[in-house]
Amino acid sequence: MRIWVNGELHDAEDARVSVLDHGLTVGDGIFETVRTVDGRPFALTRHLDRLTRSARGLGLPDPDLDEVRRACADVIDANPMALGRLRITYTGGLSPLGSDRGDAGPGLVVALGEAARRPDTTAVITVPWTRNERGALTGLKTTSYAENVVALARAHEHGASEALFANTAGQLCEGTGSNVFVVLDGQLHTPPVASGCLAGITRALAVEWTGAQETDLPFDILERAEEIFLTSTLRNVQAVHRVDDRELPGAPGPVTAKAMRIFDERAGDDLDP
Repeated sequence: MRIWVNGELHDAEDARVSVLDHGLTVGDGIFETVRTVDGRPFALTRHLDRLTRSARGLGLPDPDLDEVRRACADVIDANPMALGRLRITYTGGLSPLGSDRGDAGPGLVVALGEAARRPDTTAVITVPWTRNERGALTGLKTTSYAENVVALARAHEHGASEALFANTAGQLCEGTGSNVFVVLDGQLHTPPVASGCLAGITRALAVEWTGAQETDLPFDILERAEEIFLTSTLRNVQAVHRVDDRELPGAPGPVTAKAMRIFDERAGDDLDP
């Protein structure tokens, strides 16, 4: 594996950042995960736009998007694969120990690993912890991911691939690394960004391409929804066949199956929608 670290490619064993990088010491960083198909990134422009929004939200300098694009292209060329997970990490850089940020400038790491096609359906669980829809990091894709690590480990313990959170108001919010859609009376709904969920790239495309409504939803809607599906960079649109102990027989249902078909067709027509 060849990895881009702060301006150049390195072999994996030589790709290093300082132990004093603020992204490591206090989680002062942001990232994007981009799907690559046969050496071409999907929706890269949207991902880089969100990278910039996240940087501004943390008070980091705007990333040099020309450099990021060059890094992505070099890493993709150096690591040929059919389906990949491209990870762009942008950090506060070398800093003193503690929360104060240093003045050495940000760090940039870009890496690519192989990915596998996801199953058409999956199981999820709900967890008792909440998303804070009014927090300083709400809506930012930061490297402060420990909450997600804990919740995802809980999901795996229960034979599921994802954990779903409510927000502090008891509304349906999101998964550890996905957005959630539900079907009610044949109509497709997803929580609004104001719920505290991440403004997912795949979520936005699914809303645009399917006409889904953004709706405040109680967390217990998962007990009544006719169909449920997840969206994320590597899942695309993935049906849910079980939530906790509730089975959803026949998943993917007709609305979900249509959304899967539409997404695959539209994404196949344009790799940078």
